[in-house]
Amino acid sequence: MLRLGRREFDAHEPVIMAIVNRTPDSFYDQGATFRDEPALARVEQAVSEGAAIIDIGGVKAGPGEEVTAEEEARRTVGFVSEVRKRFPDVVISVDTWRHEVGEAVCEAGADLLNDAWGGVDPRLAEVAARYGVGLVCTHAGGAEPRTRPHRVTYEDVMADILSVTLGLAERAVELGVPRESVMIDPGHDFGKNTRHSLEATRRLGEMVETGWPVLVSLSNKDFVGETLDKPVKERVVGTLATTAVSAWLGAQVYRVHEVAETRQVLDMVATIAGHREPAVARRGLA
Repeated sequence: MLRLGRREFDAHEPVIMAIVNRTPDSFYDQGATFRDEPALARVEQAVSEGAAIIDIGGVKAGPGEEVTAEEEARRTVGFVSEVRKRFPDVVISVDTWRHEVGEAVCEAGADLLNDAWGGVDPRLAEVAARYGVGLVCTHAGGAEPRTRPHRVTYEDVMADILSVTLGLAERAVELGVPRESVMIDPGHDFGKNTRHSLEATRRLGEMVETGWPVLVSLSNKDFVGETLDKPVKERVVGTLATTAVSAWLGAQVYRVHEVAETRQVLDMVATIAGHREPAVARRGLA
């Protein structure tokens, strides 16, 4: 059982986390949801299309203009509060590595801290424990926030992923984060080249076998683009193919841009696997 905010999710229930970037320079939409009105419209659309989690980010992952903790909080805290008011049942996640921002968004009503940079600020887990919120424990290969990998190597990339994420998850629980609210994430593209991310996908079942819920953030990433030699706006098909493989291997939470399309893929895989009934089953029965 995965428990986040007011929601509980069964082990075989796929969960969509919709991305809402409060940045003027995000790699995918170049700031389309930087202002409040389009960002709130995006939340409403995502929820209507089947997203259970809204992931709010105030700093883009890649290199760019410096964003202080104060500016990151300015972009996210008020928005978290407004989403909490308008959508009381949605799970609110905030993508941050900074404990100061984590503290502020938890005060505003966040249910989950999505630490995409692998515990670079160890105090973030302490914040999650203090507020009783969930935590995403990610493998980033020791990379500093907002840096790109350069000639990174692993003896065994999945062994490293498991060592790091399980260590972060156990530490979080020891600090007081509810065990049922902790997820592990292989960190596609973070501290990895394309071959590393492909291997992490291929071996995702090893993470699932640990018993921790697995979150994957695949949406339109560079490893998809390099695999198919496609620019950012032409990576949806590759993303959905990777999503289907990840779902078959047992990942539970999917951080995405395209909610409706992802919902169909996850429902199809879940039905093939026998975890969901077809929406309609009339063929051959009339």
